[in-house]
Amino acid sequence: MENRPTGRRKHITGEGKDIHKRGEGLNTGPVGRTDGYSGRGGSGSPSGGGDGGERSGGGGGLIGIIILIAILLLGGGKGLSGLLGGGGGGGGSDTTSTLENLFGNYAAGSFMGNGASSTGWVADSNNGRLNTDVVDGAREKRTKIIGNGNDVVTLMVYMCGTDLESGNGMASSDLQEMAKAKIGSNVNILVYTGGCKQWKNNFVSNKVNQIYKIENGGMKCLVKDDGSASMTKPATLSNFIKYCSANYPANRYELIMWDHGGGSISGFGYDEKNAMSGSMSLKGINEALSTANVKFDFIGFDACLMATLENALMLEKYADYLIGSEETEPGVGWYYTDWLTALSENTSMATLDIGKKIADDFVKVCNAKCNGQKTTLSVVDLAELTATVPESFKSFSASTSSLLKNDGYKTVADARSNTREFSPSTRIDQVDLVHLAYNMKTDEGKQLAESILGAVKYNRTSSNMTNAYGLSIYFPYKKTSKVDSAVATYEAIGLDSEYSKCIQNFASIEVSGQAAAGGSASPLTMLFGDGGEQSSSGGSIADILGTLLGGDFSSISGLTSENTSFFGKNTDMQAAAKYVADNKFDQSELVWNNDGGEYKMELDEEQWSLVHDLQLNVFYDDGGGYIDLGLDNVFEFDDEGRLSGEYDGTWLAIDSQPVAYYFTDALYEGDDYTISGRVPVLLNGTRANLIIVFDNEHPDGYIVGAAFDYVNGETETSAKSITELEEGDKIEFVCDYYSYEGKYENSYRFGDVMTYNGDHEISNVYIDKDAATATYMFTDIYNREYWTPPMR
Repeated sequence: MENRPTGRRKHITGEGKDIHKRGEGLNTGPVGRTDGYSGRGGSGSPSGGGDGGERSGGGGGLIGIIILIAILLLGGGKGLSGLLGGGGGGGGSDTTSTLENLFGNYAAGSFMGNGASSTGWVADSNNGRLNTDVVDGAREKRTKIIGNGNDVVTLMVYMCGTDLESGNGMASSDLQEMAKAKIGSNVNILVYTGGCKQWKNNFVSNKVNQIYKIENGGMKCLVKDDGSASMTKPATLSNFIKYCSANYPANRYELIMWDHGGGSISGFGYDEKNAMSGSMSLKGINEALSTANVKFDFIGFDACLMATLENALMLEKYADYLIGSEETEPGVGWYYTDWLTALSENTSMATLDIGKKIADDFVKVCNAKCNGQKTTLSVVDLAELTATVPESFKSFSASTSSLLKNDGYKTVADARSNTREFSPSTRIDQVDLVHLAYNMKTDEGKQLAESILGAVKYNRTSSNMTNAYGLSIYFPYKKTSKVDSAVATYEAIGLDSEYSKCIQNFASIEVSGQAAAGGSASPLTMLFGDGGEQSSSGGSIADILGTLLGGDFSSISGLTSENTSFFGKNTDMQAAAKYVADNKFDQSELVWNNDGGEYKMELDEEQWSLVHDLQLNVFYDDGGGYIDLGLDNVFEFDDEGRLSGEYDGTWLAIDSQPVAYYFTDALYEGDDYTISGRVPVLLNGTRANLIIVFDNEHPDGYIVGAAFDYVNGETETSAKSITELEEGDKIEFVCDYYSYEGKYENSYRFGDVMTYNGDHEISNVYIDKDAATATYMFTDIYNREYWTPPMR
């Protein structure tokens, strides 16, 4: 039974408060499933509502012709008849806090679930170990340190304040930290400000961009009005760099980019005054740095998710080191006072020592102020990276493609599913590259992992973050609609094409598996349907190829004719169709069998091996429609490995008020564990998510803090979290609401208003079982979701 999932313990405290939506709809789009379950389900499923923005477009016509041509070309010249030939494939309250009771039959390396990471560190942790060795063959550093404190440093801070400042004053806080540092005469700290509607201080302009110099414990304005151009435009960044190098020449240049970050696909920054300008892609950053023509000692990102291989390889032309975070950063961001003081005391400080000081201070302050939030920061030697990684990366990409072409999709999908993922709730598909490479269990993967570990000279993480070795990479799984964007970015920055071929191949097979299962499914089918029938194409190769030849992927959430050019590229579609036919999750087995009055679901081990995730999904009938109470990783198995179909009628609550709760990820390391989830709320009137954590010290859970949502798709970058909640904060819980026809109607306030006091009980409470409909959501190796019939 090694393929069974691991769930959290339930702490049941009694009856819960009333569940009821109140007030007018918020009109902000779904707060739970971002797609509002829209388009999920083939024929016979109700059509979803919600924002549905990624679902538009039929996908037929031209794309179908293109796919047909691709199949004919890739099918070895056999023609269509040859391709279509061949046969078909076919609860109680508290328990003791021992690991066995908490997690049941969990086994290391087994099923981890969507968004979860595997147990412990796959390789020896490189956390907190400074590596000063340099591999033979690495280029010399472009920045030459004079020594004896005679170096002149110009630090450029590109601070796009955005809603981080207007909402919470995070930029002003960091400016204060800079001003508190004891700055020497050989250190110039220049800050470019803008991108914010309302600065939380009395000197930075809300109307125009400006340049300041940190000196004498304060800020001196150098450029009072630099216009109001978007800070996500490459020219704005480039002009700032040129200004700094021309007016404050130095032998050591440092650049810090301060704002939101979205990683390899979305890039850097969100200018709330120029929201339509989007983020600055890696292509845009490359353009800005190329035009500025300055070589940097280090380029750092006080922003989320920017420690990626793609970013590092792009930056190598302009800097010796990259300092960045694989994960989303807590709201406090970097702590500036101490490392700026140390640099001023010795301007000849080795760059690795600067980076180590930045990382150590960051993690230390975050641990103190942001208990329970995940933190990462790494220092990457770009000179060594470019000497060792490109060839091993190319070999790894080719070997992974070879796996995919030789019936190894499940091997790759399992490796991807079990790899440390960052910002899982945003579905950006960034994972730790070392962890992924090791999980692939190939010689090429091991070689790549070792190359990356050599180039990452210093890495720090919080205790609840394992398998974060310093550099992440985009690998599609949650959202294949971004593959085309990724490939375009890679072409623009000159990344080796072998990796593009690899992810196109993987995504093609994944989409084939989803299409063969009838597109995206929906729990709403179970609420209104005929007891569990879910759409599916036939199981034969001919049936599956027929579905793919149709070229209509509108039944797959997020895919349209505009973002599926990856499909069929670098892929033998006949082989893919055969593979899917032979490795297809059998949804007909999702039935509850009565065993002496107890309902059980029994799947064979082969079927369990095709499952990547299992979550409980509960909807509540309030007499006018359904309230979505969310998704939780709670379930029970009997001694024979059968899934229990008996719903105990409880749901997660805060102070006995049932809330909409959505599991995000889990970490297991030996006897230690951390399970995280989110609760949609209005925090002092602004849409956000409470972050809930369950761990060894808090097995019943506690509120870590909150993270704000973007409600109108303003940016695809990820916001830094709020550092902490304050006593007196007004919290209103929010839920998604569905009509009896299965259409997302709106999101509403519901339940009692809560005033934060720092001491709130997290527990499961009993709700009206007759009004609740509980199903389990299975996710297979193609990231296709299936819902069981309602539980008893």
